[in-house]
Order: sequence, then C-alpha cells, then structure tokens
Amino acid sequence: MNRFVAIALRHWKPVLGLNIVLFAIALYSASKVTEVWAARAKLILPQSSSALNANLGTLGDIKNTGIAFSQQVNPLKNLSSIMTSNDAISQIWESDPEKALYPRLSEYKSLFDVSPEGESTVISLSAEGSTPELARQRTAALIETFQQRLNELRQDDAVQRSQFTQKELQQAVENLRQAQAALASFKASSNLVSAEDQTREMVVAINTLTTEQAQLVAQAQASKAQVETLSARLELNPEQAIRSLNLGENQDYQFFRRELSKIEALLTQTQAKFTDEHPQVKALLEQREELQGQIEGYITQAQADEAEVNATIGQESAALIEQLILAESQTQAYYSQSKQIQIQIDQLNDTLKTLPAAQAQLVELQQQYNIAEGVYNGLVAQVQETKLNAFSSYPSVQVFEEPRADSEPSGPGRLPIALGTILASAFGSVALILFLENRDPLLSPKDLQAISIPVLRSIPPFKHLVLDIDPSFGTAIEFQRLASAVSMKPLKNRRLMITSATAGEGKTTITLGLASGLITLGFRVLVVDGDFRKAHLSQQLGYRPSPTLEEQSMPVQVRAGLDLLSLRPHEDKIAEFVARGDFEQALNVAQAAGDYDYVLIDSAPVNVTSETVLMASVTSAILLIVWPGKSNRNPFRDTIEQLVSHKANILGLVVNGIETQTKSYSYESRVVETSS
Repeated sequence: MNRFVAIALRHWKPVLGLNIVLFAIALYSASKVTEVWAARAKLILPQSSSALNANLGTLGDIKNTGIAFSQQVNPLKNLSSIMTSNDAISQIWESDPEKALYPRLSEYKSLFDVSPEGESTVISLSAEGSTPELARQRTAALIETFQQRLNELRQDDAVQRSQFTQKELQQAVENLRQAQAALASFKASSNLVSAEDQTREMVVAINTLTTEQAQLVAQAQASKAQVETLSARLELNPEQAIRSLNLGENQDYQFFRRELSKIEALLTQTQAKFTDEHPQVKALLEQREELQGQIEGYITQAQADEAEVNATIGQESAALIEQLILAESQTQAYYSQSKQIQIQIDQLNDTLKTLPAAQAQLVELQQQYNIAEGVYNGLVAQVQETKLNAFSSYPSVQVFEEPRADSEPSGPGRLPIALGTILASAFGSVALILFLENRDPLLSPKDLQAISIPVLRSIPPFKHLVLDIDPSFGTAIEFQRLASAVSMKPLKNRRLMITSATAGEGKTTITLGLASGLITLGFRVLVVDGDFRKAHLSQQLGYRPSPTLEEQSMPVQVRAGLDLLSLRPHEDKIAEFVARGDFEQALNVAQAAGDYDYVLIDSAPVNVTSETVLMASVTSAILLIVWPGKSNRNPFRDTIEQLVSHKANILGLVVNGIETQTKSYSYESRVVETSS
C-alpha cells in the first residue's frame, strides 16, 4: 500500500490534470442536460383468420389457412417496421414544430420507439418531446400516419394480385364454356348410353385417372399462379430467388451488411459534427467504400450466369422466397404426376379403340369438361383469397391505449454523469499512474537482487541528522554498523565517494552518518563537499564556502575528528576542474596536511552532472545510495552502466529508507536507539 501511495504521489500532477479535464467535461455535460418528456400508446392486432376453403367439384377441395405467427413470419415485426419507416416518419417530421432542431431525418427518427410486446399481439410505441403536449402530439401523429400507410399498402397489394389472376380467370371461363357446349352438343346428337360392363369399368377407370390428373393440373396451375404472384411481389424468378436466398443466408455477407449499417450510422453522426474533409469523416467514408466493395463482391459471386439477385433479403422476404421455391417445386411435381397419369389414360384409350368411336369421344368430352370446371373453381377461389389477403398481409390494427404523456420527465439526468465522471476519474487515474509508472518505474527489491553488487547496510529514514559536537555521544547504531562494514574493506588512498543516481536519495545524510560512525570507531575523517553546484553538505554543517577557490583549498574543523573540505570552482569550469586533476590535487594537499584515516566525498548524483563519473577515477571505491520508493529503476541502471564503463570500483549499496524494529536502552544517562 505504501508503495502504491508513493507511486501515486510521484505522478500527482498529470493525475490532477486528468481529473480537472474530466470534471470540466462533466460540468459542461451537466449544463447541457435538458428535460425530456415521453408519451406512450399501445396498438393491438385482433385475432382474425383469412382461412380459405373452396370446393373444386370433381377435382376435390382447396384449403389455405392464411399467414400465422411464427419465428420466420411475425406480423407485429412487419407492422413495427412499417411504422418506423422513413416514409412514415418523414410525414411527421415535415409538420413538426421543432423540425429546425433536427436537420436530419435519422436524428428525428431517434425520438420514436416502437416494439412488439412478447407473447401478445400488442405493439408499444412512444415518442419524446420537449413538453408533454408535444410528446403526445408526436405519438398521435405516428399512429395516424401508420394507419394511412397501411391503407396505401393494402390497396397496392390488391391491385397487383388482381392483375395477375384476372387474365387467367377469363381464359378459364372461356375454356369451361367451350367444354360444356361441346359435351352438350355431342350428347344431343349421338344419344349414346353405355350398356356393356367392360366399357363401364374402363370408363370409370379413365374417369378416375382423369379426375386425379385434373386435380394435379388444377393444383399445378394454382401453384403456378402462386409462383407468379410471389415472383411479381419479389420481382424475382425462382432461380433468382434461390440465389437471393443463398446470399441472404451467407453469414459473412450479413456480417458485412451489419457493419456497413453501423458505419453509415456513425458516418451520419460524424458528418453532423464535422465537414467532409475532417479525418474522421474521411476514415469512415473509406471504411464504407471497403465494406460496399465486399458486399458487391458477394453479390457478383451470387449473380452467376447473369442471374439477378435481391441483395436486401430480410426475414419477411426470405419467408416469401421459401414459399416461392416450394410452390415452384410443387408445380413441377404436379405436372410430372399428371404426365404419368396421362400415360395410363393413353393406355386405356388405346384399349378403348375397339369400342365405338362415339363412346370414346363422349368420354373425352366429359374429361375436358371436368378439367375446365376444376380449373375454373380453383381460380375463383384464388380471386376470393386475393380480397382477403390484403388484410392478411397488412392486418387491421386498433388503438389499445390512447397516447398519454408521462407525469414526470424522462432521461438520464445529471446523476449518471456524476457517477460516470467518478468512475472515469478512478479508472483513468489508475490507468494513467500505471502507464507513467511503466515508462519509468520505481526501484524494487527485485531490481537490487538482480545485480551482483553487495548491500552493505539498510538505513531507516531520518528526517534530519545533527552531528553532536560531544564525541562521547554515540550516533545511531545503523551508521556504526555501516562504518564497521566500511572499515573492513581495503581502500586504496583511504578515499570513498558517496553518490546516488538522482537527487533526494539521502546521500548527504548517509555521508554525515557514516562520518559520525567512523569517528565513534576512533577514526579521523575528512568529508569533502563534492557537489560543487548545490553544496548541501556544507550547508548541513553550517558552513558557507568562499567564492574563490584559493580560500577553500584547506579543510576546516567541524568537531573533534571531523574536518570539512568545501571546494567551489566556477560553475562553467566544474568539469574542467575535475578532468585536469585540480580536484585530485586539492585532495592530496588536504590529506597530506591532516593525516586522515578516511576521506568521504559527497558527490552530485551521477545522472544529474557529468563530473561525478570523472571523480570516480580519483577515489578508491564508491558507495552507491538507493532509496526504494523514491529511486527510479531506469536512472539506477544507467548509473551502474556509467560507473562500470568508467571502471569505477563500486564498494557496495546502502539501502536508505528501510524501517527496522528498534528498542532503547540507557547508557551513562543517554538514550541510544539500536536496530534488532
């Protein structure tokens, strides 16, 4: 938890900026929220049946139960589509008093909602408006426009059906009249009566086969008429219908069509906000062209042998295509069966050639009359069905609940905006912190374990460190242990540079603590302020360096056993001061004059200045300070690489800011904290 807090505090500025932007957007959005009223109504589809039952005489009966509810054909869905069609909505839009607020029909269309209720014949509809009265007026206008549109569709459907059946009915009437006249004339002229059993049996057999054939022919013609009706309605022949159905069932094709609809909807919204030259609009136009190309490819593939297809197959059209294919198959089957029966009839007729020619002619005339009568009865039944089908395809819809406006305004209000802003702030802040931390993460214990440099000591955090001028007063036990560890290391010329990767990792505090620890062990120590720009060490010890280098070349005593050497070259010549050996010469002079056991150099951070790595060449070893929770991984690794590339001797690491369990004990009336 502490680590996460430390990470969050590192990036508080961008997080604060993100939250300011989010709350500004929220305030702007809340100021734009307006009250919206909704009016609701319900329509009901009465349960009715257009069942047809016609007697075809000797050819039998024809039955048609009309269109019923199913998963493939649902009249409520068809009626809902008619109600929300562009033709219906545009009529309301033209007379709407707030038309100027909705320059596009798609925007105005979003004010209406039409949905069939499950397990019932009720359609729920609603409309929104800036006032309750306007919402009610829009709902009432939608119902009125819907009723007018239904009447127009019924009339158009009746006209199309009548055109296809009227011509065939006239021909059937003429054929029936001719057959009836021929039969009556022959009977009157021949006055024939069959007396032989064989002749009677053969005639019965021929009549039975003729009846079956006539039924098949009537059914074939009825199916053919249905094929023509469906073909005209779909504007497709059976072969084209099959290809269109295959295209409609192609999952990839349907996927590209849905994606095209989404892109067009998004393009409409984007064009409402930006010009056609805007990058977003151009990108959406390119996506639309690509999807249209994919769809055209599927359509071209389906249009084999120059057969046209219907690329806009919906659920209702698919059901009609299935009916068309079934009717076409039935027509072929009926004709095939009729041909087989005709073969049998021909065989019987061949047998009857030995019978009187007049008897055979009578049978043939009777057969023609029966066929003509059956065909006529079938077509008459279809004409009656045409009158009923107008309300079967577009049934009568009644108002179940009159339009009524809600008592309270609807809409999301300001609460969702506030909740959304809070969630966006929380998740966005976490995401931003994780993103920034991933770019430059904090140093972790795993990073220290991954390198081969030993850790000499872990030091708890100190707010400040004051060196007691009384040498009998001991310092913190952690620094004594660090001093003990350093004293066990062989140091050439007794010099040790204390540095870090970046500022704020506690190197100056560690330098003072280590100096106190070495003094406690009886060593004479010289601390050198090697941070030539900031001079933090000198300020900690209460010493202000002179502006000229000559006056700073000799150490000054801070306390018994501890001297300070503060060098302050000109800021523009610091790198030159170290590179030309002036810094090393100042160290040699100070060591020769003071006979020190240890020289501790508090340098500037490695990644902040260029002279620190140059100073490493004049010291025996380097003590690198890190502070998990403050130190960054990348600067730390870069520091290691720089020191290694300059062949510096890294004595070890001191991990700063690590809490340890401590206890107190008294010694000579003084309290000293120790780590356990």
